[in-house]
Amino acid sequence: MGGACGPSGSKTVCELPGGVFTIRGMDLRGELPGDKESVRNVHLRAFGDRGPAAHGPVVAGLVDTLRETITPGNGLSLVAEHGGQVVGHVMFTGSLLDAPRRLVGVQVLSPLAVMPEHQRRGIGSALVRHGLEALAGQGVPLVFLEGDPRYYSRFGFAPGRGQGFRKPSLRIPDSAFQAMRLPGYEPWMTGTLVYAEPFWRHDCVGLRDPSA
Repeated sequence: MGGACGPSGSKTVCELPGGVFTIRGMDLRGELPGDKESVRNVHLRAFGDRGPAAHGPVVAGLVDTLRETITPGNGLSLVAEHGGQVVGHVMFTGSLLDAPRRLVGVQVLSPLAVMPEHQRRGIGSALVRHGLEALAGQGVPLVFLEGDPRYYSRFGFAPGRGQGFRKPSLRIPDSAFQAMRLPGYEPWMTGTLVYAEPFWRHDCVGLRDPSA
């Protein structure tokens, strides 16, 4: 059975099936409304909040917008807590696959962040694995992402192009456009990923070329 999720004004933004999981002294749980500022700080720290190359404010803004799209059975917002402090966060939110037969509801893993001082301890991996397990329980057929294949291949993600999927923007490197089939997948589910509107609003799709 999948986790229950609801708008940020509800008791929990997202609840993992079975409640809180404890791994290596760290609690994995659904985001609570009171976690909003802590989650924002995780992304500011992980992606940087100063200088022209800092992406933290943009990513944090994306999280705030995506949070409002999560509904029961559609999306997950999970945190890792250590010593009473939120040190990691991952979001899975709904987008569409434009398949020949019909539009298919899919999930996009974005963003994933861990506090710099807590990285390389398996926190991000634990968040991703528990999120994927919950989505599989909800019957989600596919999960997409943009990211480093050297990292995400450990979870079962593979280049989307080789699986019959087309990326939503030419600015996404082929190697970064990845997909993972869950048990709900059916062979006819091929086509183009259509990102939800918040990704475009916050300009969080692919790479920009300042010299173009």
